[in-house]
Amino acid sequence: KYQNTNDMLSFRSELENIENPIVQHDIIDLAEKISRFKNLQMDQEKFRSIRLARGIYGQRQPGVQMIRIKIPYGKISTKQLIHIADLSDQYASGVLHATTRQDIQIHYVSLDHTPELWAKLESEKITLREACGNTVRNITASEKAGIDPEEPFDVAPYAQAAFEYFLRNPVCQEMGRKFKIAFSSSDRDSAYTFIHDLGFIPRIQDGKRGFKVLIGGGLGAQPFLAITAYEFLEEDLLIPFTEA
Repeated sequence: KYQNTNDMLSFRSELENIENPIVQHDIIDLAEKISRFKNLQMDQEKFRSIRLARGIYGQRQPGVQMIRIKIPYGKISTKQLIHIADLSDQYASGVLHATTRQDIQIHYVSLDHTPELWAKLESEKITLREACGNTVRNITASEKAGIDPEEPFDVAPYAQAAFEYFLRNPVCQEMGRKFKIAFSSSDRDSAYTFIHDLGFIPRIQDGKRGFKVLIGGGLGAQPFLAITAYEFLEEDLLIPFTEA
């Protein structure tokens, strides 16, 4: 469905490097939605919602997109970072932007090339899915998680588990608003849970792991400090509570 046959062949060949059939379907679906939009078979507002949930953000400059790459709690390997930089040289401006939500953004990407770019990112287990739009945005964490001398335990595995559970989860594809979650490593709250929709601070109580839970924080036009939902929520209730 690409105008350029070479682009189409390249896009399809990149899918062979992706093991997960759900991810493959996601990328093929994006390519089909782009084709429908360009052929005037889908209105702009519907297409906007679809592309945002796939990390594709419009720019003021016509014909190009900003791509937001989702990096759960900011953890990235050297190999992944080099891969993103190489792809930015190939498809974008060659400049990487680090965001406050521990994502990476690249700019000036052709809409037609976004499925191919996404496929190449996924070959190194990097996703665009739900980096924008009314979804669960990138889950952030303290930059010292795992090495903080004051932490009761490492919150990184919990942030990873929450990321995996809510990615592509049907309950958070068309939310009324974007939703932001953060994990701090200690009571110093270096991940700023108090300005998040949900924030988790690790605690140990009676020998059990759990979290202090903050809820309802945010910045924007009407900033609000989060309130405490639980002083201690046991670890196995973290995802059920978040989903509720």
